[in-house]
Amino acid sequence: MSTPGAAPDDAPRPDDDPLRPPPASEATSASELLSQALGGAARRAGLDPAQEKTTGHVVWAAMGGWRGVLESVLPGLVFILVFTLTMDPETREGDLWLSLGLSVGIAALFTIVRLVQRSTLTAAVGGLVATAAAAALALLTGRGQDNFVPGLITNAVYGTGMLVSALIGWSIIGLAVGFLMNEGTAWRRDPRKRRVFFWLTIAWAALFFARLAVQLPFYLSGDVTTLGTLKLVMGLPLFAPLVAVTWLTVRALYRRTAD
Repeated sequence: MSTPGAAPDDAPRPDDDPLRPPPASEATSASELLSQALGGAARRAGLDPAQEKTTGHVVWAAMGGWRGVLESVLPGLVFILVFTLTMDPETREGDLWLSLGLSVGIAALFTIVRLVQRSTLTAAVGGLVATAAAAALALLTGRGQDNFVPGLITNAVYGTGMLVSALIGWSIIGLAVGFLMNEGTAWRRDPRKRRVFFWLTIAWAALFFARLAVQLPFYLSGDVTTLGTLKLVMGLPLFAPLVAVTWLTVRALYRRTAD
């Protein structure tokens, strides 16, 4: 029995509206989960601002050392070299099966070595899966430039994610650093931190979009050699300096806050 003047028991309530934005507590919980995931990944990569490490050590750890550099560069480099060396001057097409086979084979070899040594598999397995998926797409279409489609898509997705997170005030860099510095999302109440994390995230978005903007025209024109070369040049050589800038900026920000 309902009280006079009160809404019936079966009347729709504001909380029942599926289009209503989630309560702040739910949004915060979701951001904290994302923060933990991003922060955990950054910590595994050696990017913890709370640790007293040299910038060179941090950048080198983020790239995975010599093994990480080789796992990242060698499969793509072999593909470009073999495809270019076997290229028919008239058709401008190289031996796709041979170049892709060697590329995937090298990525598989790295994974096997890690299995034998019982070391971290994340980087090698991720590289193998990405290399194999790209090779499968290229073999399916018969076009060498399609070997780079997953990379182009990755740059578009990462760039968009970074840009959107910065524009809505939940910068991905801020979420990761917040977890690493044990402050959760408290950084959002500090205008200085919000501003720094905004511009750092924008810088990372710019890197991904720059790769996409430079490489996409060569993909559309079918210039496999130039496309592959640009992918290598715009890979670790641009990634490493931005890691260093991010590390130095965040460390300086928290030292200044502590003072």
